[in-house]
Amino acid sequence: MDLSEALDGWPSGGNQSGGGGPWPGQPSNPTWPGQPTNNPTWPGGQSGGGPMWPGGNPSQPAWPSPSPQPSAPGGWPSPAPGPGPTVPSAPQQSLTVPYSQPLPSGVYDKLLITIAGTIKLNADKITVDLSTSSDLAFHFNPRFNEGGQQVIVRNSCIGKKWGKEERELQRFPFAKGQSFEMKILCTNREFKVAVNNSHLLEYKHRITDLRAINKLNIYYDLTLSKVHMETLP
Repeated sequence: MDLSEALDGWPSGGNQSGGGGPWPGQPSNPTWPGQPTNNPTWPGGQSGGGPMWPGGNPSQPAWPSPSPQPSAPGGWPSPAPGPGPTVPSAPQQSLTVPYSQPLPSGVYDKLLITIAGTIKLNADKITVDLSTSSDLAFHFNPRFNEGGQQVIVRNSCIGKKWGKEERELQRFPFAKGQSFEMKILCTNREFKVAVNNSHLLEYKHRITDLRAINKLNIYYDLTLSKVHMETLP
C-alpha cells in the first residue's frame, strides 16, 4: 500500500537534535518521538515491528496523527532493501538567510528535510521553497500579520503562473521570538509538513517529476540553526 494512501497525520512527542540519530526516547534507529519500537516511526504511531506513520497500522510505519482520532488503516510500504540516495546535510557555517541548498538527487519518496531555527521578534513572514530550475514546486509561506491575521499560504508557480493558494489550517504553529523545528516529508503523492513534532498539513504534488525538484531555499525573518536531509527506511 502506498504511504500517502494510508496516512493522514504525524508527530507528537519530544524534539530531536542532531542528524541521523534516534528520535527522542529511541534506543536505536531514528523514530518519531514517543515510540517504543526499535524502528523509525512518525510521531503518534503505534508500537509494532516496523516504523509507524502515526495513526497507521501497528505493523508498519505511520505518520503522526494531526489530532486525537481513531487509527487510520494501513501504513508505510515495506522498507526498501537498500538505503536511498544520500543527501548531505548543510554545513553549519553556511546557515545564513537567505539560505539555498541544491538537491542533486531531486526529492523522492521518504526524503525527510528537517529545518530548525528561530523566528525573529519583528517577523512579518518566512518562506521555505522547493523548486526546479524554472518552477516553484512547493511554496510554504507563514505570514504573521496579513490584515491582522496569521496565515500559512501554500502554492506552486509553474510556467511563471501562480496556482491556487491553499490557506485553510486549524492552527499557526510559529511564534515571534520562538524557536521551531519543521519537518518536510516527501511521499510519492505529496509533501507532509510537521512543526514542533505535530503534524500540520499535506500538500499534493503539482509538479510530479520529483527528481526535477532540485533546490531548497529559505528566506526572510528567521535565523537557522540546522538544515538536515535524510532518507527514511
